[in-house]
Amino acid sequence: MNVKQQTIQKKVSITGVGLHTGEQVSLTIQPAPINHGYKFQRIDLENKPIIEADVDYVVDTSRGTVLEKDGARIHTTEHILAALVGLQIDNVLIQIDGPEIPILDGSAMKFVELLEEAGVEEQASLRNYYEVTEAIHYRNDERSIELAALPLNDYRLTAMVDYNSSILHSQHAQLHAIELFKEEIAPCRTFVFLHELETLFKAGLIKGGDIGNAVVIVDKEVSEEEVENLSKLLNKPKIKVGQTGILNDAPLRFPNEPARHKLLDVMGDLALVGRPLKAHILAARPGHKPNIELAKKIKKQMLDSAKGAPQYDPNATPVLDVKDIAKLLPHRYPFALLDKIMYLDGQTVIGVKNITMNEPQFTGHFPENPVMPGVLQIEAIAQNGGVLVLTSTGNPEAYWPYLVSIDNCRFYRNVLPGDTLIIRCSLLAPIKLGVAKMHGDAWVGKNLVCDVNMTARLVKKAK
Repeated sequence: MNVKQQTIQKKVSITGVGLHTGEQVSLTIQPAPINHGYKFQRIDLENKPIIEADVDYVVDTSRGTVLEKDGARIHTTEHILAALVGLQIDNVLIQIDGPEIPILDGSAMKFVELLEEAGVEEQASLRNYYEVTEAIHYRNDERSIELAALPLNDYRLTAMVDYNSSILHSQHAQLHAIELFKEEIAPCRTFVFLHELETLFKAGLIKGGDIGNAVVIVDKEVSEEEVENLSKLLNKPKIKVGQTGILNDAPLRFPNEPARHKLLDVMGDLALVGRPLKAHILAARPGHKPNIELAKKIKKQMLDSAKGAPQYDPNATPVLDVKDIAKLLPHRYPFALLDKIMYLDGQTVIGVKNITMNEPQFTGHFPENPVMPGVLQIEAIAQNGGVLVLTSTGNPEAYWPYLVSIDNCRFYRNVLPGDTLIIRCSLLAPIKLGVAKMHGDAWVGKNLVCDVNMTARLVKKAK
């Protein structure tokens, strides 16, 4: 899996018909900056509203995933989002002049090809992975649906479908490595049962439906009259019910193409968590509604974990070691108060300070009861924030980072020799004119020891 964030090198466009609305739309994918994420923009509406790809904006999952914000809607978002996730692209703006993402051939492959045409560009910031820390489950016992996200330092998916059909038997699909997405998952098309078609048309859906953009599974006996009606619905002069169980005997791209497409939908829907995931996703009889329910549960765990102690694995390779930190920050012994940086994504930084008895402050600060001075805790947090602010510039050696204000500082417990101080700083707002507002907190194990709001200013070094 990629370490750095990625966008595309140039804008690319495609036109097509929306599956459910039947409207012809043009779609353009634009490069976007670090930490932008996936966003949709309805350029056909007044003020060209933007809708973030966020599970909080999901308003309908009946036959696809629909997002809405401030009255602007985007239908059928799952396929293009799956393509972005599968290619490990993090930051794009998707502009569209209508209400629905075009269905194209019913898979994610056309979007993959479009993104490859644009070219992928690595960005100077780490990917902001969320690693699932505890098993998350969603169940619907009535419909025998079960989805789970299990802890894993990787991204894998396993899906199973079972429609109790004599034509579409129980199927499984797996994606063991994200790098195999294009080859194994992207080409797999959406599918529909023949008995659903008339109901969907009457409900005002699949107006753009066509046997060229969906696999139609024939799961019942069909009369000549029904075949004629079906031809009219699909606007096709020749429709036949063949021997394979697939309308017009259209060949499948994989024997288990329906299960693979359901896995594709899971990937696209889980993109709405808002961060690339590290987890093993298990999905038995998934659908857009259960996919979104699992996404909500993952996002809740993600937000809850952000409120608690930062995750720290002492065996993990640091993003920056003490030598790298010395290249960034001007501080030197005995005032260099960071040992390593474990996480850095342009928005948040997590650093580590090991407290030892042989540090100089303990010779004069309560020598019979050594306690790390509060001002040095603040300084350690400020240095941690300095790493975040300097690396955001793309040219850190050109600036001095200065702390200009401290607000709402509190100390909760003593920091003692032998403690490992885990320090987290996060931006409270985008950096503007060299001014960064941050919240910093420091932890020993699961115990919060200090938190503070800080403002830092970047000053360009004199030449």
